[in-house]
Amino acid sequence: MKHITQLWKKPKESLGPLWKKKLYEYRRDPVIMRIEKPTRLDRARSVGYKAKQGFVVVRVRVGRGSRKRPKTAGGRRPKTAGRYFSPGTSLGSSAEKKAARKFPNLEVLNSYPVVEDGNHKWFECILVDPSHPVIKKDKSLNWICDPQHKGRAYRGKTSSAKKTRGLHKKGKGSEKTRGKKYVGGRKKNKK
Repeated sequence: MKHITQLWKKPKESLGPLWKKKLYEYRRDPVIMRIEKPTRLDRARSVGYKAKQGFVVVRVRVGRGSRKRPKTAGGRRPKTAGRYFSPGTSLGSSAEKKAARKFPNLEVLNSYPVVEDGNHKWFECILVDPSHPVIKKDKSLNWICDPQHKGRAYRGKTSSAKKTRGLHKKGKGSEKTRGKKYVGGRKKNKK
């Protein structure tokens, strides 16, 4: 595992021409593609992947850059209507949502970044089948079979979504990063 971690610290230098070849292939693949095994095994293991039945690994492509605001249907242009806006969620979180939509019978466990170029960023999402008997028997994983964990990706329960919501920080000094969007620095209502 140490050697794989070292390789992925500076992949462009360590992988050389293989890196360009991988990018070339990834660009031609579909947006969501199921793969047999993780590209970064060390990272996949650290976020919960196990080489057993019931696990599915998916590579998802997400566009980089600012998000375009949808145009208003009609009437006056709203005060807040700029050309771009920040969506409030990370690219990793949006990749997880894409994967969850494509595979509705599976639950997203976690994800990690693989590769990026000027236009896109690729993530590998680890999905788990909650109805699989192997997953139901696994004591460290059978919590995901509980119906209350349904739709984790949409409800911001995955690690990348929690990070966006400021839930990785705890204790003194993190009062204004946790909770609602404008907690602590809330704008006062103008009269």
